[in-house]
Order: sequence, then C-alpha cells, then structure tokens
Amino acid sequence: MSNSIPELSGDAVGSKVAVAGHPIHAMLVAFPIALVMATLACDVFYWWSADPFWVRAGLWASGAAFGLGLLAGLSGTAELLLVRDIRRHSAGWTHFVAAVMLLSVAGANWALRLFEGGPAELGTPLPWGLFLSVLAAVFVGLAGWHGGKLVFEHQIGLMLSGDD
Repeated sequence: MSNSIPELSGDAVGSKVAVAGHPIHAMLVAFPIALVMATLACDVFYWWSADPFWVRAGLWASGAAFGLGLLAGLSGTAELLLVRDIRRHSAGWTHFVAAVMLLSVAGANWALRLFEGGPAELGTPLPWGLFLSVLAAVFVGLAGWHGGKLVFEHQIGLMLSGDD
C-alpha cells in the first residue's frame, strides 16, 4: 500500500473562480456540509432527549447550511459555466444536480423549522425535519462523491505549482 500522492498529469485544470489560485468553491463547501450534518445531529439529539435546545440549534444550523450552501453553489455554478472541461465530465453535471437537490432539501428543512410552529414557538423537527435532514445527508454524500471525482480523477480545480 502506497502513501505517495500521484503526480499530476499535464491535463489538470485550474479554477477560474479563485483567490490567489485557491478555488473559492472548495473553500466554501466545507461549511454547508458540516452544518447539514450538524442539523441531522441536532434532530437525533432532540429525538433522544426532547430538550428544546436542540430544536433551536437545528433551526440555526439548517439556516446557516442553506445560506452558506447558496454561496458555495453560486461559486460552483460559476465554475461550471466558466470552465468548459468541467462540463465535459458527467461527474460535473451529476455533482451539480445533487448539489441543487441538496440546496432544495436544505431550504425546505429550514422553512419547515421556521414556519411549522407559528410565530410564538419553533416547530419540532420530528418527523419531517428529521426525514429532510437524513435526505440532505444523502445528497451531501452524492454531491461530495461526484465533486471528489472531479478533483481526484479528473484533476479539476487544482492549484498547480506552476501557477504561483
């Protein structure tokens, strides 16, 4: 088993939406991913403990996941539109569709939490919020898998040492 990092081929494609050569999309996606998983954890902890703290934490996590997901999605969409090599790979389109579905589910999850209980109280995330959180986690996995294929198999969005 080798721990060495494979050498980049000559057909690696740098990012067009970057700061100092670092892809903005890659910098942003970690936050909504973590927040989608945190929302799921809040729902499970609420189911387990019935502590209303987890309802409030889940509301904030789901809202932040949706908002930061929109920012990551905008930068990713810009990459898709600006870099022809991304559009040439089916993984690029699959990643895009899974990410749009993820944003849709995350937005629905946040809206459910905002409007379920009315203005005086927060709606409980059970059962539909928990269902949407699990569905969002599935879409995180799908989008992440295909995003990883773009980076690791097709060498899309890499910061190449010659670009310094």
